[in-house]
Amino acid sequence: MNDPSLGEHDFANLKKAGIRLHYVAAGDRSKPLMLFLHGFPECWYSWRHQMKAFKKDYRVVAFDLRGYGESDIPSGMHNYTLQALIDDVKELIEELGYSSCVLVAHDWGGEIAWHVAMEYPDLVDKLIINNCGHPVRFMEHLHSHWSQFKKSWYMFFFQLPYLPEILARSKDLHFLNDCYMSRAFGIQSPEMFTTTDLEAMKFSFSNKGTATAAINYYRAIFSTKPMKTKRITCPTILIWGDQDVALEVGIAKGTEKYVDNFTLKIVEGASHWVQQDRPDEVNRLMAEFLKE
Repeated sequence: MNDPSLGEHDFANLKKAGIRLHYVAAGDRSKPLMLFLHGFPECWYSWRHQMKAFKKDYRVVAFDLRGYGESDIPSGMHNYTLQALIDDVKELIEELGYSSCVLVAHDWGGEIAWHVAMEYPDLVDKLIINNCGHPVRFMEHLHSHWSQFKKSWYMFFFQLPYLPEILARSKDLHFLNDCYMSRAFGIQSPEMFTTTDLEAMKFSFSNKGTATAAINYYRAIFSTKPMKTKRITCPTILIWGDQDVALEVGIAKGTEKYVDNFTLKIVEGASHWVQQDRPDEVNRLMAEFLKE
Protein backbone atom coordinates (compact mmCIF):
# COMPACT_ATOMS: atom_id res chain seq x y z
CA MET A 1 0.00 0.00 0.00
CA ASN A 2 3.03 2.24 0.32
CA ASP A 3 4.17 1.51 -3.23
CA PRO A 4 5.34 4.94 -4.49
CA SER A 5 4.09 4.12 -8.00
CA LEU A 6 0.54 4.35 -6.64
CA GLY A 7 0.97 7.85 -5.28
CA GLU A 8 1.54 9.84 -2.13
CA HIS A 9 -0.54 9.51 1.05
CA ASP A 10 -2.13 12.60 2.55
CA PHE A 11 -5.15 13.80 4.52
CA ALA A 12 -7.89 16.30 3.77
CA ASN A 13 -9.54 18.16 6.63
CA LEU A 14 -13.20 18.67 5.80
CA LYS A 15 -14.20 21.60 7.95
CA LYS A 16 -17.93 21.48 7.25
CA ALA A 17 -18.12 17.76 7.91
CA GLY A 18 -15.70 17.97 10.82
CA ILE A 19 -13.75 14.90 9.73
CA ARG A 20 -10.40 14.02 8.18
CA LEU A 21 -10.22 11.81 5.08
CA HIS A 22 -7.17 9.83 4.05
CA TYR A 23 -6.32 9.76 0.35
CA VAL A 24 -3.61 8.69 -2.08
CA ALA A 25 -2.83 10.94 -5.04
CA ALA A 26 -0.62 10.81 -8.12
CA GLY A 27 -0.18 12.80 -11.31
CA ASP A 28 0.41 16.43 -12.10
CA ARG A 29 -1.67 18.85 -10.02
CA SER A 30 -2.29 20.92 -13.15
CA LYS A 31 -4.13 18.01 -14.78
CA PRO A 32 -7.91 17.46 -14.45
CA LEU A 33 -9.05 15.62 -11.33
CA MET A 34 -10.10 11.96 -11.47
CA LEU A 35 -11.64 11.02 -8.13
CA PHE A 36 -12.24 7.40 -7.10
CA LEU A 37 -14.90 6.16 -4.65
CA HIS A 38 -14.59 2.60 -3.36
CA GLY A 39 -17.32 0.26 -2.19
CA PHE A 40 -18.04 -2.21 0.62
CA PRO A 41 -15.85 -3.68 2.08
CA GLU A 42 -13.00 -2.00 0.20
CA CYS A 43 -10.64 0.97 0.50
CA TRP A 44 -8.66 3.31 -1.76
CA TYR A 45 -6.37 0.39 -2.74
CA SER A 46 -9.12 -1.20 -4.84
CA TRP A 47 -8.30 1.44 -7.50
CA ARG A 48 -4.58 0.63 -7.75
CA HIS A 49 -4.79 -0.52 -11.39
CA GLN A 50 -6.76 2.52 -12.53
CA MET A 51 -4.50 4.97 -10.68
CA LYS A 52 -1.44 3.65 -12.47
CA ALA A 53 -3.21 3.73 -15.84
CA PHE A 54 -4.57 7.29 -15.68
CA LYS A 55 -2.02 9.26 -13.65
CA LYS A 56 -0.31 10.49 -16.84
CA ASP A 57 -3.39 12.39 -17.97
CA TYR A 58 -5.13 13.16 -14.67
CA ARG A 59 -4.53 14.08 -11.09
CA VAL A 60 -5.78 10.74 -9.72
CA VAL A 61 -7.06 10.69 -6.15
CA ALA A 62 -8.47 7.65 -4.35
CA PHE A 63 -9.66 8.11 -0.80
CA ASP A 64 -10.94 6.04 2.08
CA LEU A 65 -14.62 6.82 2.59
CA ARG A 66 -15.52 7.97 6.08
CA GLY A 67 -15.36 5.02 8.46
CA TYR A 68 -12.83 3.12 6.35
CA GLY A 69 -9.06 2.71 6.41
CA GLU A 70 -7.18 5.71 7.78
CA SER A 71 -10.09 8.13 7.44
CA ASP A 72 -11.97 9.26 10.53
CA ILE A 73 -14.65 6.96 11.93
CA PRO A 74 -17.45 9.11 13.35
CA SER A 75 -19.78 7.19 15.63
CA GLY A 76 -23.51 6.88 15.18
CA MET A 77 -25.64 5.81 12.25
CA HIS A 78 -26.65 9.44 11.61
CA ASN A 79 -23.10 10.11 10.40
CA TYR A 80 -23.51 7.72 7.46
CA THR A 81 -26.53 9.11 5.68
CA LEU A 82 -26.34 9.53 1.91
CA GLN A 83 -26.41 13.30 2.30
CA ALA A 84 -23.36 13.21 4.57
CA LEU A 85 -21.48 10.94 2.15
CA ILE A 86 -22.40 13.08 -0.86
CA ASP A 87 -21.30 16.24 0.89
CA ASP A 88 -17.96 14.60 1.75
CA VAL A 89 -17.29 14.26 -1.98
CA LYS A 90 -18.28 17.85 -2.66
CA GLU A 91 -16.08 19.22 0.09
CA LEU A 92 -13.16 16.97 -0.81
CA ILE A 93 -13.19 18.16 -4.43
CA GLU A 94 -13.08 21.75 -3.19
CA GLU A 95 -10.37 20.96 -0.62
CA LEU A 96 -8.23 19.43 -3.38
CA GLY A 97 -8.45 22.73 -5.26
CA TYR A 98 -10.83 21.70 -8.05
CA SER A 99 -14.27 22.78 -9.16
CA SER A 100 -15.18 19.50 -10.92
CA CYS A 101 -13.85 16.04 -11.70
CA VAL A 102 -14.20 12.79 -13.56
CA LEU A 103 -15.96 10.73 -10.89
CA VAL A 104 -15.19 7.00 -10.85
CA ALA A 105 -16.96 4.66 -8.45
CA HIS A 106 -17.77 1.08 -7.54
CA ASP A 107 -20.46 -0.59 -5.41
CA TRP A 108 -21.37 1.71 -2.46
CA GLY A 109 -19.13 4.36 -3.95
CA GLY A 110 -21.37 4.12 -6.99
CA GLU A 111 -24.48 4.80 -4.92
CA ILE A 112 -22.81 7.94 -3.63
CA ALA A 113 -21.56 8.94 -7.10
CA TRP A 114 -25.00 8.60 -8.72
CA HIS A 115 -26.37 11.01 -6.13
CA VAL A 116 -23.44 13.44 -6.41
CA ALA A 117 -24.17 13.69 -10.15
CA MET A 118 -27.83 14.40 -9.34
CA GLU A 119 -27.36 16.83 -6.47
CA TYR A 120 -24.25 18.66 -7.70
CA PRO A 121 -24.18 18.26 -11.49
CA ASP A 122 -21.56 20.98 -11.95
CA LEU A 123 -19.07 18.89 -9.96
CA VAL A 124 -19.10 15.94 -12.38
CA ASP A 125 -17.63 16.29 -15.86
CA LYS A 126 -18.02 12.58 -16.62
CA LEU A 127 -19.36 9.72 -14.51
CA ILE A 128 -17.89 6.20 -14.53
CA ILE A 129 -19.74 3.59 -12.46
CA ASN A 130 -18.67 -0.02 -11.89
CA ASN A 131 -21.26 -2.58 -10.80
CA CYS A 132 -23.69 -0.30 -9.02
CA GLY A 133 -27.16 0.28 -10.39
CA HIS A 134 -28.84 3.64 -10.68
CA PRO A 135 -30.85 4.04 -7.44
CA VAL A 136 -34.25 4.09 -9.17
CA ARG A 137 -33.36 1.28 -11.56
CA PHE A 138 -32.13 -0.89 -8.68
CA MET A 139 -35.38 -0.48 -6.78
CA GLU A 140 -37.40 -1.25 -9.91
CA HIS A 141 -35.50 -4.46 -10.42
CA LEU A 142 -35.59 -5.41 -6.73
CA HIS A 143 -39.37 -5.05 -6.58
CA SER A 144 -40.00 -6.96 -9.79
CA HIS A 145 -37.50 -9.83 -9.44
CA TRP A 146 -37.70 -12.22 -6.51
CA SER A 147 -34.27 -13.56 -7.50
CA GLN A 148 -32.69 -10.15 -6.83
CA PHE A 149 -34.60 -9.80 -3.58
CA LYS A 150 -33.07 -13.08 -2.37
CA LYS A 151 -29.60 -11.98 -3.46
CA SER A 152 -29.99 -8.80 -1.41
CA TRP A 153 -30.49 -10.75 1.83
CA TYR A 154 -27.35 -9.24 3.39
CA MET A 155 -28.80 -5.73 3.18
CA PHE A 156 -31.65 -6.83 5.43
CA PHE A 157 -29.33 -8.84 7.69
CA PHE A 158 -27.25 -5.70 8.23
CA GLN A 159 -30.26 -4.04 9.87
CA LEU A 160 -29.78 -6.26 12.93
CA PRO A 161 -27.85 -4.73 15.84
CA TYR A 162 -24.40 -6.03 16.81
CA LEU A 163 -24.54 -9.45 15.11
CA PRO A 164 -23.41 -8.35 11.60
CA GLU A 165 -20.26 -6.65 12.86
CA ILE A 166 -19.49 -9.49 15.27
CA LEU A 167 -19.54 -11.91 12.35
CA ALA A 168 -17.58 -9.50 10.14
CA ARG A 169 -14.78 -9.24 12.70
CA SER A 170 -14.61 -12.94 13.50
CA LYS A 171 -11.80 -15.29 12.50
CA ASP A 172 -9.38 -12.57 11.40
CA LEU A 173 -11.94 -10.89 9.10
CA HIS A 174 -12.45 -14.17 7.27
CA PHE A 175 -15.49 -12.78 5.46
CA LEU A 176 -13.05 -10.78 3.32
CA ASN A 177 -11.52 -14.05 2.14
CA ASP A 178 -14.99 -15.08 1.01
CA CYS A 179 -15.66 -11.72 -0.64
CA TYR A 180 -12.53 -11.62 -2.75
CA MET A 181 -11.16 -15.14 -3.07
CA SER A 182 -14.09 -17.58 -2.94
CA ARG A 183 -14.93 -19.38 -6.16
CA ALA A 184 -18.56 -18.26 -6.06
CA PHE A 185 -18.37 -14.59 -5.12
CA GLY A 186 -14.73 -13.66 -5.46
CA ILE A 187 -12.53 -12.31 -8.21
CA GLN A 188 -12.71 -14.64 -11.20
CA SER A 189 -9.13 -13.94 -12.34
CA PRO A 190 -7.12 -15.25 -9.36
CA GLU A 191 -3.84 -13.87 -10.69
CA MET A 192 -5.26 -10.35 -10.32
CA PHE A 193 -5.78 -10.61 -6.56
CA THR A 194 -2.99 -11.98 -4.39
CA THR A 195 -2.79 -12.80 -0.69
CA THR A 196 -0.86 -9.54 -0.33
CA ASP A 197 -3.83 -7.66 -1.82
CA LEU A 198 -6.11 -9.46 0.62
CA GLU A 199 -3.94 -8.40 3.55
CA ALA A 200 -4.12 -4.80 2.33
CA MET A 201 -7.92 -4.97 2.37
CA LYS A 202 -7.88 -6.54 5.82
CA PHE A 203 -5.55 -3.85 7.12
CA SER A 204 -7.96 -1.14 5.98
CA PHE A 205 -10.94 -2.91 7.55
CA SER A 206 -9.25 -3.80 10.83
CA ASN A 207 -9.61 -0.53 12.72
CA LYS A 208 -11.87 -0.56 15.75
CA GLY A 209 -15.23 0.77 14.62
CA THR A 210 -14.79 0.19 10.88
CA ALA A 211 -17.10 -2.83 10.74
CA THR A 212 -19.88 -0.90 12.45
CA ALA A 213 -19.27 2.18 10.30
CA ALA A 214 -19.35 0.19 7.06
CA ILE A 215 -22.56 -1.59 8.04
CA ASN A 216 -24.08 1.72 9.16
CA TYR A 217 -24.08 2.74 5.48
CA TYR A 218 -26.76 0.10 4.96
CA ARG A 219 -28.59 0.89 8.18
CA ALA A 220 -28.77 4.60 7.42
CA ILE A 221 -30.10 4.15 3.90
CA PHE A 222 -32.91 1.97 5.26
CA SER A 223 -33.65 4.27 8.18
CA THR A 224 -33.75 7.70 6.53
CA LYS A 225 -36.13 9.23 4.04
CA PRO A 226 -35.12 8.40 0.46
CA MET A 227 -33.46 11.25 -1.39
CA LYS A 228 -35.20 12.75 -4.38
CA THR A 229 -33.71 11.64 -7.66
CA LYS A 230 -33.02 13.87 -10.63
CA ARG A 231 -32.09 13.14 -14.20
CA ILE A 232 -28.33 12.85 -14.75
CA THR A 233 -27.03 15.17 -17.44
CA CYS A 234 -23.30 14.41 -17.60
CA PRO A 235 -21.92 11.71 -19.93
CA THR A 236 -22.09 8.42 -18.03
CA ILE A 237 -20.74 4.91 -18.52
CA LEU A 238 -21.82 1.90 -16.48
CA ILE A 239 -19.31 -0.97 -16.56
CA TRP A 240 -20.76 -4.26 -15.34
CA GLY A 241 -19.14 -7.61 -14.56
CA ASP A 242 -21.78 -10.15 -15.53
CA GLN A 243 -20.72 -12.73 -12.92
CA ASP A 244 -21.79 -10.52 -10.03
CA VAL A 245 -23.63 -12.87 -7.67
CA ALA A 246 -25.08 -10.06 -5.54
CA LEU A 247 -26.39 -7.75 -8.27
CA GLU A 248 -28.10 -9.04 -11.41
CA VAL A 249 -27.09 -7.64 -14.77
CA GLY A 250 -30.74 -6.76 -15.38
CA ILE A 251 -30.27 -3.84 -12.98
CA ALA A 252 -27.92 -2.22 -15.49
CA LYS A 253 -30.36 -2.48 -18.37
CA GLY A 254 -32.88 0.32 -18.60
CA THR A 255 -30.62 2.90 -16.95
CA GLU A 256 -30.85 5.06 -20.07
CA LYS A 257 -34.31 6.13 -18.85
CA TYR A 258 -32.61 8.20 -16.14
CA VAL A 259 -29.45 9.44 -17.86
CA ASP A 260 -29.22 11.78 -20.86
CA ASN A 261 -25.97 10.44 -22.32
CA PHE A 262 -25.56 6.81 -21.26
CA THR A 263 -23.29 3.93 -22.25
CA LEU A 264 -23.49 0.39 -20.87
CA LYS A 265 -20.57 -2.03 -21.22
CA ILE A 266 -20.82 -5.63 -20.00
CA VAL A 267 -17.55 -7.34 -19.05
CA GLU A 268 -18.23 -11.02 -19.58
CA GLY A 269 -16.79 -13.39 -17.01
CA ALA A 270 -15.97 -10.64 -14.53
CA SER A 271 -17.15 -10.61 -10.94
CA HIS A 272 -18.68 -7.86 -8.84
CA TRP A 273 -15.11 -6.58 -8.27
CA VAL A 274 -14.81 -5.80 -11.97
CA GLN A 275 -12.11 -3.09 -11.80
CA GLN A 276 -9.82 -5.45 -9.87
CA ASP A 277 -10.88 -8.59 -11.74
CA ARG A 278 -10.39 -7.29 -15.29
CA PRO A 279 -8.37 -4.08 -14.89
CA ASP A 280 -7.02 -3.99 -18.45
CA GLU A 281 -10.49 -4.23 -19.95
CA VAL A 282 -11.99 -1.74 -17.52
CA ASN A 283 -9.13 0.69 -18.16
CA ARG A 284 -9.64 0.35 -21.91
CA LEU A 285 -13.37 1.04 -21.62
CA MET A 286 -12.68 4.04 -19.41
CA ALA A 287 -10.07 5.44 -21.82
CA GLU A 288 -12.38 5.06 -24.81
CA PHE A 289 -15.21 6.76 -22.93
CA LEU A 290 -13.00 9.64 -21.82
CA LYS A 291 -11.90 10.31 -25.40
CA GLU A 292 -15.49 10.75 -26.61
